[in-house]
Amino acid sequence: MVNKKIGLALGGGAARGIAHIGVLRALEANHIKIDCIAGTSAGAVAGAAYARGTSPDALKEMAVSMGVRDWASLADVRIPHGGFIAGNRIVSLLKVIIGEADFKDLKLPFACVACDLYSGEEVVINRGSVLEGVRASISIPLVFSVVEYEGRYLVDGGLINQVPVNVVRSMGADIVIAVNVIPALNNRQKKWITKKAKQPGIFDVMMQVIDITNVKTVRDSLEGADVVINPDTRDFNSADFHQAKELILQGEIAGELAIPEIDLALRS
Repeated sequence: MVNKKIGLALGGGAARGIAHIGVLRALEANHIKIDCIAGTSAGAVAGAAYARGTSPDALKEMAVSMGVRDWASLADVRIPHGGFIAGNRIVSLLKVIIGEADFKDLKLPFACVACDLYSGEEVVINRGSVLEGVRASISIPLVFSVVEYEGRYLVDGGLINQVPVNVVRSMGADIVIAVNVIPALNNRQKKWITKKAKQPGIFDVMMQVIDITNVKTVRDSLEGADVVINPDTRDFNSADFHQAKELILQGEIAGELAIPEIDLALRS
């Protein structure tokens, strides 16, 4: 069998992106060797850490060890100036997760996706500081401050490319495994739909609007993937970082279920 280069495209989804760790655990457990990675938003964080050489087990330990207060403490709220959260504490956490490496120093080829705020263009970041690239990719509009990068103002890549299949393909992947953690709006668990409605706060509104936008962009971004892994995240919302253990489990389950399809793609 001819050796095929396997690329992994990890999508955005805020807290739901923690499920990527479970998928990575399942792939490693089944000896699926990843040759290159691209990520958007939460997927950029997981992808950068893995490309750096951090094991899925270590990522799981970090995610599970953080409680509600730990995650809440990352929100350095300020008077809005491009975003309600400055992001300095997030950067400190990213330094722990992915360090301050240059793209060229990573163990695997990696790229992350952001969106130019003014032109709406996809911006693929694959050189310079990994930390700066990932920070740009996770800049959820209005939530996090906009990032200035090489003369452009960048926001969350999910606005333009939720799961960067095309980027992984351009990196030379023969087989592209895409991981989408955004559940369809009409496929959310009933408890979210039928529970008594409450007056939403501003952050609730922003995250829900982003969720709706993300769902609309997922379908197009997945085009061209050889295998699509969809962890069941219907029971979770964008802020459920404290449910890391359950999200990782859903990623592992979905990853294991996808192994026969991956093997078939490798043999075909």
